Amino acid sequence: MIPVRGFEGDRVAVFGLGRTGLTAARALLAGGAAPVLWDESETARAAAVAEGFQVEDLNTADWSGFAAFLLSPGVPLTHPKPHWTVEKARAAGVEVLGDIELYARTVALAPLAKRPRTVAITGTNGKSTTTALIGWVLKQAGRDARIGGNIGIGVLGLEDMHAGAVYVIETSSYQLDLTRTFRPDVAVLMNLSPDHLDRHGGMDGYVAAKRRIFANQGPGDTAVVGVDDPYGQQICTELMAAGKSAVRPISSGRAIGRGVYALGGVLYDSTGERTVEVADLTRARSLPGKHNWQNAAAAYVTARALGVSQDDAVEGLMSFPGLAHRMEEVGRVGEVRFINDSKATNADAARQALQSYPRVYWIAGGRAKEGGIEELADLFPRVARAYLVGEAAEAFAGTIGSSAPWTISGDIPRAVADAFADAAASGEEAIVLLSPASASFDQFADFEERGEAFRRAVASLTGRKNSKAQTSAA
Repeated sequence: MIPVRGFEGDRVAVFGLGRTGLTAARALLAGGAAPVLWDESETARAAAVAEGFQVEDLNTADWSGFAAFLLSPGVPLTHPKPHWTVEKARAAGVEVLGDIELYARTVALAPLAKRPRTVAITGTNGKSTTTALIGWVLKQAGRDARIGGNIGIGVLGLEDMHAGAVYVIETSSYQLDLTRTFRPDVAVLMNLSPDHLDRHGGMDGYVAAKRRIFANQGPGDTAVVGVDDPYGQQICTELMAAGKSAVRPISSGRAIGRGVYALGGVLYDSTGERTVEVADLTRARSLPGKHNWQNAAAAYVTARALGVSQDDAVEGLMSFPGLAHRMEEVGRVGEVRFINDSKATNADAARQALQSYPRVYWIAGGRAKEGGIEELADLFPRVARAYLVGEAAEAFAGTIGSSAPWTISGDIPRAVADAFADAAASGEEAIVLLSPASASFDQFADFEERGEAFRRAVASLTGRKNSKAQTSAA
């Protein structure tokens, strides 16, 4: 792990004992701090006690004795209203921090001989794939890349730093909201569309949280900005006008100057004196579709900013094996391929998957986000049939209406069975796509658990049971 520096001998309050909170508590302890832990779950508190941590009820604690307060990113900082721990911290004048900020301060306190480089990635969609892709490209080029943050291992749980290391960190809007001094060497903003608005008080708050990734950059740093949406275009323009860092726009749909872009699946680099054709991304099996071409553009320009050669960067892109639960092929039965895109928890993410195939048997539903799937109406003609699951099934059926045939399957196993029966009966090569356009929390703990349920259902197709499902007349 990375021992947290700057709080030696200090009492630091920690609330929220999930993966992030516990990892941060261990790192604080390893750095010489005295973390004081609390969680509203008795089970979580018992686990912390068993690990040897001091557990104290923060409702009745003396907050004046805390040097800082570490808040789990899953706990509201400002909206819908500040958590009671945040109110207590502010009343006592105690700084509220997150794990990314603890990492940032530890890097700043490290001697130059031990100071690593940092790549941070954020965005509404594509950040996990891009994080994994950047890490893969760097590793294939011989770099000591450590991948974590909002993906996989919490950043403070990664191996301790040295000057040759590159930390590739996925950062959520919740985590960025808790940063103050975080300064990535390369900061990447993939895209922005409405998401988590309840936690940020609306779109302005959400954009402001994401934009914090660039707040402390200066000379020698690189800002990579997706410009395929109006929010990114505005941020890119403002960063260029400020002139504090090298700004590299990326696009998967149009030619741009001073950046990297993909047209028709061909990646171009226009950051030099002339535009160079870099790679044919249609040959990269694990990077299908325009959204993945944007991911590739971000990974390429990041690798180049860190000194990786063009040839090595391209070789890494072409050999990327893909990311679990994001456009992941999990099986094939006869002419039917099964694609696990469980990580598509909103309509914009599902759009990226639906656009990648001319015709799909689409499994969708769960706990719907605001707006549901209304914005996907232009893609309904690509849907051979939709198989709807979870809380959103009835609402999604109403939205689709007569635009495409649909079946209310109810759950993932039934949906897989229904979709396979129809796809196999078509007699053609077919795609069964799980791209829910919804959160997973109605039936699963997270999107990973949902994706694993899909994988198991695909693996056990021969043992499926027959049952009746509600269908449309189409």
